[in-house]
Amino acid sequence: MEPNFEIRRLLDVMPASARMTTKIVSKPEQVKVIDAAFPLPWNRERPIYINFDLWFRLTKPQRDLLLLQKVSLLTGVKWFKPELYQGVVLLGLLGAVVESAQSDVVGVAVAGGLSAIALARIWRNNQSQESELNADAAAMRVAQRRGYSETEAAEHLLAAIEAVAKIEGHSSLNFTELIRCQNLRAIAGLSNVGLPKS
Repeated sequence: MEPNFEIRRLLDVMPASARMTTKIVSKPEQVKVIDAAFPLPWNRERPIYINFDLWFRLTKPQRDLLLLQKVSLLTGVKWFKPELYQGVVLLGLLGAVVESAQSDVVGVAVAGGLSAIALARIWRNNQSQESELNADAAAMRVAQRRGYSETEAAEHLLAAIEAVAKIEGHSSLNFTELIRCQNLRAIAGLSNVGLPKS
């Protein structure tokens, strides 16, 4: 199958809001089926790299859900939404500027350290298992607008996670993938054990 045709098809599958910032790039040399760099605040574009030789080993519904999950994960990263840690970063930076103007080295170090700690917390929150689970849920919501039922979407995403691990030669799933798979099994009705709400 032609990668350019598949890219056009995948752009149609994507939510309209993601088409502005997300770009699909063919990267045949990568060992992963699909990959994306963590979006930093100063990068407007959020490229998704796909090895199409490996990509076409998946079924069409698996490809759709895998792409929607990756798009949801990338668009779910919000560096500047008004929350506690973003406020702490701003206060720390403001404090560092004020202390710098007063030539207070200790004050600059404390304010800068406060900002660094808050930035590290924002980074961890965006790389957490919860962000992956939220991306799975967002992908399934978009898939329902594309004609899949919630159960079908969960089944296809579950199958895609397991298939990608085999294609990439992993002997087993990592901890986050196991949690995601258990959650998807519960949503698909394949398991009675779901994830606790808290």
